Formats: sequence, structure tokens, C-alpha cells
Amino acid sequence: MEFNHVSVLLNECIEGLNIKPDGIYVDCTLGGAGHSKEIAKRLENGRLICFDQDKNAIEVAKERLAEFGEKVILVRSNFENIYDELNALGYTKVDGILADLGVSSHQLDEEERGFSYMADAILDMRMDDRQELDARYVVNNYSTEDLTRIISDYGEERWAKRIAEFISDYRSDKEIKTTGELVDIIKRAIPKKARQDGPHPAKRTFQAIRIEVNDELGVIERLLDQAVDILAKGGRICIITFHSLEDRIVKNKFKYFEQDCICPPELPFCNCDKKKEVKIITRKPILPSKEEVHNNPRSRSAKLRIAEKI
Repeated sequence: MEFNHVSVLLNECIEGLNIKPDGIYVDCTLGGAGHSKEIAKRLENGRLICFDQDKNAIEVAKERLAEFGEKVILVRSNFENIYDELNALGYTKVDGILADLGVSSHQLDEEERGFSYMADAILDMRMDDRQELDARYVVNNYSTEDLTRIISDYGEERWAKRIAEFISDYRSDKEIKTTGELVDIIKRAIPKKARQDGPHPAKRTFQAIRIEVNDELGVIERLLDQAVDILAKGGRICIITFHSLEDRIVKNKFKYFEQDCICPPELPFCNCDKKKEVKIITRKPILPSKEEVHNNPRSRSAKLRIAEKI
């Protein structure tokens, strides 16, 4: 099975995790197993638990990580289940957590998954084909108001209302079944002059629908809340984001975890019981080098943030 995915900020992640040979590590987004393989290479008596909800990723990883034997454990599950899954395996604390967020190159390139606006396929966009909600349902059943909100909030698309109205008008006559149909609707909704500059006109809307289908922002928040409890003292968490919505969540969560008090500043004394839980390692996110962007253009929007449990 072809599963081509170039690991982003690979060396920076490995350095950021500060790997101990006997440590316990979690790769929340297995993908093509690039990050996982480099982590596993550095383990002696340690363990690496790899999460992915994509069955193709799990199958490919069985081969790519076979040389590491029992050092690597594969779990087909969403990383929002990290606490329960680790407990089921007998692990209550880990020394490092890595998450490379967003859709993988393989998922984009696998046309039948319906993630890409560059190929005509059945509307789907599910990272886990076991779930019921898919892009076809969102596009054909969500109200015009909900579509407007999703495309505006998750896609940061200035033409969200107009796109949602065009979708509603089209589906009143026939169901929207393919990515090609949706791209044509979006192109008609956005004025020609506005389509001349910037990214592909469907990029923001496709991102928004994908985020809605997979609850991508919600699962990030739930992962981070659990990760701080799971990390052992001195353990590191490395998160790679690919757009401002993801990065804002990670940045704000890290800031919150680092605070020693969240009481209003006008109070004369602290009564919140909030304790500082992490030290932020990256005050500004680590960005890919010019060389990496040249070799892998999909890395250009990547940002890596790192925090350490105290």
C-alpha cells in the first residue's frame, strides 16, 4: 500500500522531545510513521505508543515499524481517547507526547477519501471511516445558517454567507454528491475578481467542512487537557499545527497551563487554587527552514510549539 507522507519538522520534534532511551512516548498522529520511526530508533528499554484512526496508517505502520518489535504499540483510535487507551495498556504517565495535526499528505492524495478540492470524488472527508458524519451529510443537511457559521469560523472565509446560500440553492434541486460539484458551486459563489488572487477558491471551505466532520478543534482541546495530566515531570509535549485556528488553541492552552494564578488582577489575594503545570519551551513557534519548505511545500504553514511538565 502506498502511504507517502513527509514528516514535517522531524529533527526539531526529535530534539524537542528530549528522548530518554527508557522513556515512554506517544505519537498521537502516526500517519506515515516518519516521526514514530525516529523516536523508536532512540529507545532501548522504552516504549512508543502510536495512535491513528486511519486504518491505512495502522496497516502501513505494522510493516514500517516491524523492526522495533514490542517497543512499538499501535492503537487505532482518535487521540482524544489518549487517557483511556493508555490506561488500558497499563500506562499512567509518559515522558513525551507528539501530535502532528491536520490531514496527512496520504489522505489528501487518496482521491476517493474526498479531502481534496483538486480531484473529483465522493464527498467524504472522514479521517475514521467508522464514524457516521461525513462531508456529504454536512453539505446537504446543515442549515444555511450553520453552513455560514462553519465556513466563516473554521475556514475564515469572507464569502461564507454567499457560499452557504449557493450550496442551499443548488441542493434544493439535487443532492450534492461529489467534491467536483462542491468546487463548482464555490467558484460560482465567489465573485470572479476575488478568485483571481490568493489560494484556490475552495481551499477555505473544504478546510472548514473537514474540521466540522472530524471535530478537529474539539479533539485538540481534549488532547491537551489530558496530556498535561499524563506527562511525567520533565516530560515534553510537541504540537505541530498547520493553520491559525489550531495554533491559537495550542498557544492559549500552553499559556493557561503555565499560569500560577487566574484570579482577576483586581483581587487583593489569590483564591483560585490554579497551579503552574508546564514551562513553555518555545515562546515563539519553530518554523520549517527554507530548505524544508522547498523540499516539501506542504510544510510551509507548519508551526511547532513545545512545553515541559514541571
